[in-house]
Amino acid sequence: MNNKLLKNAILRIGEVSGIEGRKVFIKVDKNKNSSDILFDGNVIKNIAVGSYVEIKKGFLSIIGKVDSEKLTEEVVFNKNKENDYTNINKNNRILTLGLVGYIGINGKFIGGIKELPLIGNEAFILSEQKIHCIHNLRKDNSSLSINVAKTDTEEIPIDLPIDGLFNSHIAIVGNTGSGKSNTLAALFQGLFDIYGNNKGFLENSQFLIFDFNGEYTKEECITKNKKIYNLKTQVDSGDKIPLHTDELFDSETLSILVEATDKTQKPFLKRALRFYKTSKKKENFPSYLRTIIQNKIKTILKMANKDIAYKLLDYLEEILEKFIYEDAIIKNLTSDIEFHSKCETFKILNQEIYFNKSPVEIENTSLYKAASSIDDATINKMTDLSQFYIFLHLQLIEDLFRYKVQNEHIYPVINRFKAKQESIDRTFESHENHVFWGNYNCVVVNLDDVNLDMKKTIPLLLAKNIYNAHKKKNNKKSLNIIIDEAHNILSKTSFRETDDWKDYRLETFEEIIKEGRKFGVFITIASQRPNDISETIISQAHNYFVHQLINQRDLLAIGNAVSYIDKITEESIPTLPVGTCIFSGTATSMPLKLKITELPINKKPDSLTLEFKNILNNI
Repeated sequence: MNNKLLKNAILRIGEVSGIEGRKVFIKVDKNKNSSDILFDGNVIKNIAVGSYVEIKKGFLSIIGKVDSEKLTEEVVFNKNKENDYTNINKNNRILTLGLVGYIGINGKFIGGIKELPLIGNEAFILSEQKIHCIHNLRKDNSSLSINVAKTDTEEIPIDLPIDGLFNSHIAIVGNTGSGKSNTLAALFQGLFDIYGNNKGFLENSQFLIFDFNGEYTKEECITKNKKIYNLKTQVDSGDKIPLHTDELFDSETLSILVEATDKTQKPFLKRALRFYKTSKKKENFPSYLRTIIQNKIKTILKMANKDIAYKLLDYLEEILEKFIYEDAIIKNLTSDIEFHSKCETFKILNQEIYFNKSPVEIENTSLYKAASSIDDATINKMTDLSQFYIFLHLQLIEDLFRYKVQNEHIYPVINRFKAKQESIDRTFESHENHVFWGNYNCVVVNLDDVNLDMKKTIPLLLAKNIYNAHKKKNNKKSLNIIIDEAHNILSKTSFRETDDWKDYRLETFEEIIKEGRKFGVFITIASQRPNDISETIISQAHNYFVHQLINQRDLLAIGNAVSYIDKITEESIPTLPVGTCIFSGTATSMPLKLKITELPINKKPDSLTLEFKNILNNI
């Protein structure tokens, strides 16, 4: 009993002197104004702004957080022997507290206000046990958790719950160099360190990481057991993402790859796909393709509309360029024919042989002979995308011939396909079997050596396909999509794409973040520019790790999105040290200032700031 009285005497800091709504004022005892207190052989930090305070109201422990403090003067008149009154100024230290919760009879901290304290209730510094109690985020002792953080002031280890954190949408934001990459890696490293060898974890959970800067490709970063796709669009030496043939040659997939518009270009792509797939099923595909090209030549050379005919001839030349590699032959493909305006047909150059009357003579033209010279081996060696490029032109020829479309509406999508075809060939390959995950449950897609167009396209395509495939499974399995430098793909402002395409890109990820929880799909985003990210996406996160942010617009975006952060905590964000963050959201009953454990160099993301002393030492 004496020990308890002694403990209370040492930890007591004052008493409640006033209450205004949720604000509680504590008058600090005169002997408790030092910075530290010695207790039981330990140095305890005394109360200060940001500290927690326990107010005892009977058997109830009310917890408050110090928002501010001030000094007030109390004037007391003292009567002396000569009956004169002299005034004595007494300085009082007053703390302003915001109530955050209480400790129930079961010894667990509960966020929210149950009762207000009374004037005169005693206030105490929190013991280490009670600090543990209010920072304990686990529902019970059997709850799964990871330990990757400490309280910022007391440096007490904190257990972060797996349920409530990893089955939620997470936003990690902060300026470059603030420690957000370490936070992202530490969270998932902690998860894999504990459960990485668990059979149920390996079979029922998947993690897809989009790595825009190649930070998470180290062997031991996050987990050793991961599949890494090092994609490259400038050279042929990069890895390729395997897509099932039906997924690659899907109208939705191709529409994403070439940014097709809804009204005209998507229907055209669907027609071209049907044409291509039907042709591929023929017993002798090379012979069938060769015959199609020959028949198109015959049809065009008998046309009466000169303007359309010459357009179609240009498209035929583009097809034949895929098979003929000599410039001289390409230039002379139409050198032996001319259009006769009066007879409204093509004819042999300088001869009275008109193709509308003598169609058999078409077979003697350079154009027809070039088509006939295409051998089976050349067609078979072509990639699926190169073959499809030919069918895009063949379909356009057919549509223009039948006046189904206007050239200026359709040809841009073929040009985009041509511009992206090399990049697509270098980053994707078609497979009959879906081998994207292999034997791993964690995949890193390294986009560091990928051009800007494909940096937007690849995450969109993969996320959409994998999300749609996951929806067909039962929701007993989980999928975590992790997007580092998320402003690259989730930006609401982009001048490199049309408004329609930007809306489609954002709507896809907004659907995942709004509806994915129902199917066990969760998104983690990390960004240094939260203001650039769609408000829908940033506001739909359940849990936030907010590192140092200085830009006022970024601070405003976080302030609007995170309703859990109080004003004092929000004002501290620009001055947070490296590695320290504000953790707030559904997994915690109040915002916590945490210091994330710094990973060892072999497990850290490759995002360290270059130091000039290291450059000089290497000279």
